[in-house]
Amino acid sequence: MKKILVPTDFSANSKSGIRYAINWASRQKFEITFIHVLYILRPTQWSDAFFEKYAEQEETICRKKFETFIAGIYRNMNIKPGKHSYKIIQGISADITILDYCRKNKDIDYICISTRGAGKFKKIFGTNTGNLITKSNVPVLAVPNNYKTSDITRILYAADFRNYPAELKKVIDFAMPLKASIEVLHLTWPDEITLDKTSIEAAFKKQYKYGLKIHFKKNDASNSLIQNLQNQIRVRKPSVVIMFTNQERTFFQKLFNSSKAESLSFNLKVPLLVFSKK
Repeated sequence: MKKILVPTDFSANSKSGIRYAINWASRQKFEITFIHVLYILRPTQWSDAFFEKYAEQEETICRKKFETFIAGIYRNMNIKPGKHSYKIIQGISADITILDYCRKNKDIDYICISTRGAGKFKKIFGTNTGNLITKSNVPVLAVPNNYKTSDITRILYAADFRNYPAELKKVIDFAMPLKASIEVLHLTWPDEITLDKTSIEAAFKKQYKYGLKIHFKKNDASNSLIQNLQNQIRVRKPSVVIMFTNQERTFFQKLFNSSKAESLSFNLKVPLLVFSKK
């Protein structure tokens, strides 16, 4: 049974990711682990024994709030809870704590988290969702905080064709159990070697026993790559967009040329599933 890790801070903004994971898990019989990172400030004058007792009390209070919060979402969705569990971990930074949890627990197949727009400062130094996208080896599904949950029927895979055999396998593995259609989108550049759509479609048909529609679209030089991709998403109206991101970049590359997947997650209107290119 596959497992989805779903972070929450009990805010209204986190509910879209939770609802999406619940709907997804109920369709595919996945297990959900809901996770909350609990930060407990410790005054310097407290002894270890006193702090441990206080932390235990705070965790007990938090767990009750946690279970009530999730139960309310299941009830409002009119979905009978499937296999799920709760995990409370003490930590200062939610993204670092979640990444560490995934490194120690190899059975996590996906992270499903709500996302919302970030200001310029946060776009440079990251948000919890952005940091997970650029650092997690576990695929991250980012759900816009105002997104209304619906079934996954159409998938748009944004491809650069540099490693498409391995990438398409993951896309098909995700789509097949859902019986979702797949559209492959490649945004071309003027200096790019021209790819023959007919030849690629024939190769795909022979290699993959799954119907694939392929689209080649020229990048509009007056827009950024992200804007051009967003325009295609508005036209094609997919249920989910899938991208693969290169996480092996220096700090200054991240500072001045942020991950396309991370940038897209700040402004997307539909869920974005991001795999690491590793």
